[in-house]
Amino acid sequence: MGKQAHTAQDRKRALVREAKALGFDAVGVSQAGFLEEEADRLEEWLRRDYHGEMAYLARNVDKRLDPRKLVPGAKSVVSLLYNYHTDAQPTDPEAPRVARYAQGQDYHYVIKWKLKELMWAQREWGEVGGRVFVDSAPVHERAWAARSGLGWVGKNSLLLNQGMGSYFFIAELIIDVDLEPDAPTADYCGTCTRCIDACPTGAIIQSGVVDGSKCISYFTIELRGAIPEPVHQHLAPWVFGCDVCQEVCPWNRHATPHKEPQFAPHPELLGMKRRDWEEMTEEVFHDVFKGTAVKRTGYEGLMRNVQAAFKAPGTGGRPTQ
Repeated sequence: MGKQAHTAQDRKRALVREAKALGFDAVGVSQAGFLEEEADRLEEWLRRDYHGEMAYLARNVDKRLDPRKLVPGAKSVVSLLYNYHTDAQPTDPEAPRVARYAQGQDYHYVIKWKLKELMWAQREWGEVGGRVFVDSAPVHERAWAARSGLGWVGKNSLLLNQGMGSYFFIAELIIDVDLEPDAPTADYCGTCTRCIDACPTGAIIQSGVVDGSKCISYFTIELRGAIPEPVHQHLAPWVFGCDVCQEVCPWNRHATPHKEPQFAPHPELLGMKRRDWEEMTEEVFHDVFKGTAVKRTGYEGLMRNVQAAFKAPGTGGRPTQ
């Protein structure tokens, strides 16, 4: 059955149905093309060095702005949301914290498998060309998700969804098939500035603009050298990523716990006390964080973060009793 055997609307309905069956929470479609309204903003963001040492963000800008250069023949960008929210917290209120998204199995692998299943499910359309993406290539994911009506880009530069908040992963299928596109939604942040006011390092420069080189996630994940000493006092309790701007966002009152078993944390993680973190051995690190995104920073990187966050004056960095 060829690609023309279904209408663009029929194909979209079938794809949404399959995506929901695989656990995706929301699906939106955009027509592939050049993101003209994003080009100047991205150029200025890079010019100001807001990407810090994340040199990969300055590469392949042409592909980031036009998916047809990333996937030749692309006609549709399918954006998908996958919930990762959890209310689970460390039992020790003084223990270091890992951002919610990184507590379970690495989302790259969990979601990419589902995306490949989704691509395979469309084989009845005939030969479908395209690629799947989960935060793994120069795709302007938030811009595409916003264009497809899945939410709006908030003041903290994250995608916000009225029903889900912002605790979700964004993934894409970029394919050479026409699908019925969705319409963008409005911006519902209004006059709220809670995320800007709460950011520990002042990384949110203005509405929708984040200086990535000042973000706690940057210091604890992307930065390869020593964390600048003036930053230490702002880190605790975060030692991998940071959820502050999401925790204060009113839209996350609507967030509900995820239903993905693979995102459940290691049984020992939330029970670890501050001393356990400070005295963590490399063996324990590999056991607790095996298969998670935290492995990206490595044992030495994580211990660097723990030392910086919990030895800084005025941050609860008093000696452990």
